[in-house]
Amino acid sequence: MLIKRMIFKNPKYSNILRIFLCSLLLFIFSSCKYLKDENKDGRSLAGLTAEEKRRINIDEGRGAGLAGIVGKRKTTYEFSSSNPMWRASLETLDFIPLNTVDYSGGMIITDWYSENTDTESLKITVRFLSNEIRSDSLKIIVHSKNCNPTNNCKITLLNNSKIQQELNSVILSRASLLEKEDKKPKKKKN
Repeated sequence: MLIKRMIFKNPKYSNILRIFLCSLLLFIFSSCKYLKDENKDGRSLAGLTAEEKRRINIDEGRGAGLAGIVGKRKTTYEFSSSNPMWRASLETLDFIPLNTVDYSGGMIITDWYSENTDTESLKITVRFLSNEIRSDSLKIIVHSKNCNPTNNCKITLLNNSKIQQELNSVILSRASLLEKEDKKPKKKKN
């Protein structure tokens, strides 16, 4: 009784309670727009079970939550281990020290690498433009650094080099093999 009198009679607590209730109602009513009986294509979901409707809504990225109030965001999160292009790129470049590896940004940058010479080294950048296994899904950039004995170095961009073409070919073929392996049914251990 004392708490009730304190909350409802005191203007300070009364305003806080009103703001809370308005926020709660706003949240509930804004979330209701996701409870339609049709999917994104406009097809009716009538006659489906609740589980089937829930699965369709999850697959389409719909649901009740704060994202509906703040604004819809179309972000798809995948684990990097499930992306064959990413795995194939890392496996292909595993002999070179890596400088930057950013899955969310879709970029791999190697450190300067030279095999048998102190005067020439290469730096490779792989940018992922898509998760699909296609030749235009990757952008591979190769820089060459040539240094003379007095340590004056010149860095040049190698456009359409043989290294770029070979890396692109190796990564794509490895990614397609990884994707085929992922699609094979796994045998259960007894």
